[in-house]
Amino acid sequence: MTPEILLLIFLALTFDFLNGFHDSANSIATVVSTRVLSPRQAVVWAAFFNFIAFFFVGHHVANTIGKGIIHIDVVDTKIILGTLSGACLWNIITWYFGLPTSSSHALIGGMIGSTLVKSGPSALVWSGIGKTVAFILISPVVGLILGLGFGIVVYRMFQKSVPLHVDHIFRKGQLVSAALYSVGHGGNDAQKTMGIIAGLLFSAGLLGEKFYIPYWVAVSCYVAIALGTMFGGWRIVKTMGQKVAKLKPVDGFCAESGAAITLFVASSLGVPVSTTHTITGAIMGVGSIRRLSAVRWGVAGRIVWAWILTIPCAAAIAALTYILTQ
Repeated sequence: MTPEILLLIFLALTFDFLNGFHDSANSIATVVSTRVLSPRQAVVWAAFFNFIAFFFVGHHVANTIGKGIIHIDVVDTKIILGTLSGACLWNIITWYFGLPTSSSHALIGGMIGSTLVKSGPSALVWSGIGKTVAFILISPVVGLILGLGFGIVVYRMFQKSVPLHVDHIFRKGQLVSAALYSVGHGGNDAQKTMGIIAGLLFSAGLLGEKFYIPYWVAVSCYVAIALGTMFGGWRIVKTMGQKVAKLKPVDGFCAESGAAITLFVASSLGVPVSTTHTITGAIMGVGSIRRLSAVRWGVAGRIVWAWILTIPCAAAIAALTYILTQ
């Protein structure tokens, strides 16, 4: 491997770390805001289950990112540099403002921006992009519906129970739901960096004639995202856990369960969905059970605008980076 390839692999793992850092709020916000776990315990819990997703989740999403967004034959070191620069910078900007945006869509936006500058629209795989863009709407809606559905069922099952008893049950239940959500988060998000690194290695002729995900690439990406989760993006934790809707342990359990199911299905289909969008939708769904005004829709609206801007902004930064490296 050349020093340039090694540097880009390091930059990709840095993005993966930032992904975990930025998205740790997705995994721990509900369990921290309901005080089931302390922040320190929560990040360790989430990071552990982020990593062990390696043993349960395949590489469908990694293959989509590696060869399903842009044509693999146009990939070069400048495209990878532009992609990662756009994604990393957008992640840092949105973390600073406490906005739970999608690291996945930042990465995809970066790929699109740098590829458009190099080869134009013909180099884009529109079917893969269309599927990803569709899930910008689908994943939060499915998360909302499942979170709301879980909430309605659970609330009816325990409507005659003493609140203290319900709280005691779901404080334990939330440990399970948070673990499942973290497995889904790690399984979907770590694969995106795996696809980028594998695409880089394939374009450099280091994988031979067949595209695949090397074992060491997969392990490195799961380790990087788990470490990022352990450091935690606390600004976003506050937005997710307190500003969107106030949650009780039973609410956290329902939101995480609904979001986890959405992520498992998406990963099995090879769709690089936003874990951020999914859990935010689920929190809104659960929060609206008591009354619609329980959800702070002004905050939710600001989050949605950040979602809409993610792909074009990351694409613009990536395109500028590619031009500057020419």
